[in-house]
Amino acid sequence: MVKELSAETSTNDASQRLTISISSVLLLIAAIPLLVLLWQLKSLLLLVMISVVLACSVAPVVDWAEQYRVPRWLGVILVYLTLISVLVLLGVLIGPTVFEQLERIIRRVPVSLRGLLNEADAWLTAFTDTRSFTTNELFTQLIDVQGLISWTIKSSQQLLVRSYGVTAGILGGVLSLVLSLFVSGYMVADSRTLVKNLTRLLPSPWDEKILAQAPLMGQRIGGYLRGRFVVSALLSVATSVGLSLLGLKDLAVGLGAIAGVTNLIPFLGPILGAIPALLVAIPQGGWTFLWVLLLYVIAQNLETYILDPLLVGTSVGVHPLYQLLAVLGGAQVLGIIGALIVPPWIAGGAVLLENLYLRPKLITERRQRRSGVLSELAGFQADS
Repeated sequence: MVKELSAETSTNDASQRLTISISSVLLLIAAIPLLVLLWQLKSLLLLVMISVVLACSVAPVVDWAEQYRVPRWLGVILVYLTLISVLVLLGVLIGPTVFEQLERIIRRVPVSLRGLLNEADAWLTAFTDTRSFTTNELFTQLIDVQGLISWTIKSSQQLLVRSYGVTAGILGGVLSLVLSLFVSGYMVADSRTLVKNLTRLLPSPWDEKILAQAPLMGQRIGGYLRGRFVVSALLSVATSVGLSLLGLKDLAVGLGAIAGVTNLIPFLGPILGAIPALLVAIPQGGWTFLWVLLLYVIAQNLETYILDPLLVGTSVGVHPLYQLLAVLGGAQVLGIIGALIVPPWIAGGAVLLENLYLRPKLITERRQRRSGVLSELAGFQADS
């Protein structure tokens, strides 16, 4: 009888292992076309990601209006109309000036870069004139100034085209941005029902756990984007004012606009925004170049140590190293848009990691240590 039970048990174990193995293989096979489908729908997925971030950003204002008995759908319409009106007003007031100065900057940057490289070539020539012919020939062979100029200009153009190509190819241009606004509006208007229906697809008890964390995730995602926009706006104004005082008044608004847009990208944005200003400042003289460099260094430290901790850091809850990796990874996969969109999603995902894994793990460890200490005390008392 015992032998029959053991044989039956071993047979059940074998069939269970076989079933698990077959189910795992089938799941793997089914995941392959699913991944292919998701890759084909990458533009739609990115549209949804952008819409979620925008929805989380405006949701607190709609919630505030709802407290005063304003219908939610009406609050969404009023908020979006206000945002669009502000953007149109800014475009009418400073748009022509910004575009005009951007055209000047685009014309001046290659000239400044060429002049800088020519000065470097002249310095090297003067330096090698005092050396032997062999040294001069070595410098000439190692440094081809004209080739370096052509390579720099060509590389810059390729970088811009590549970034635009990746972004435009995935987003589908301005149409996708407009669609994301409409989609985010629908999300905000019926956010509670949408979140509840999505979490119902998860197995119990994860559906209730994720549903409980959804409001905090929305706060993290929306707080990140709102903080970045406020920081970028402040730095854009400060940069424009500072450059006007330093003698670059005819290009200050355009350079400030560049600084505001690039500062939306954390860590790397201030560096990218400083490059055009420094190149434009080169023909103005060494002192102007140094003052402009000092201005951007001050702006970078102001953002890193004051504005980001106050306006962004409290809403992210993610270590700066992980934020930097999120920016680099997003830029590598999705271009500039990825550098803007991926970090708030990482901030939202950090909520699930903290509240559903790290915090329960910490509580369990404390209970185990406490029970261990109590067992030791009970054993000590029994021995005594």
